[in-house]
Amino acid sequence: MKRWVWLAGGLAVLFGVFAVGAARVAGRQGSRPATLVSVVTAWLGAWVLWGFAGGLADHYGMATYDGQLFALLAVAGAVWQYRVQTRQGRQQGLAVFVAGQLLWLGVVLYQNGVLMQ
Repeated sequence: MKRWVWLAGGLAVLFGVFAVGAARVAGRQGSRPATLVSVVTAWLGAWVLWGFAGGLADHYGMATYDGQLFALLAVAGAVWQYRVQTRQGRQQGLAVFVAGQLLWLGVVLYQNGVLMQ
């Protein structure tokens, strides 16, 4: 299953890079393909960083971490961020990204019993 996720993410980024190159050649740098690449790479980067930090915490017994739920949040968050960013601008799109990360931090803290005191 992970191979398909990596393949789909890689193809989306590769398609986006080609689309961004075509948009720059055509003189339209702020296009939807550029926004798509920006959003997809941000969420893929967040997935990698959360997985790394969660894996380290799990390995050393500091916390438990299950990254499968983050994949669902990342897909929903990326769709929401893309829609907001194309309609309202980059700053509002980044606000959606930060809100998604804070939501995930709350989920991880709740799962590990930090918020239940």
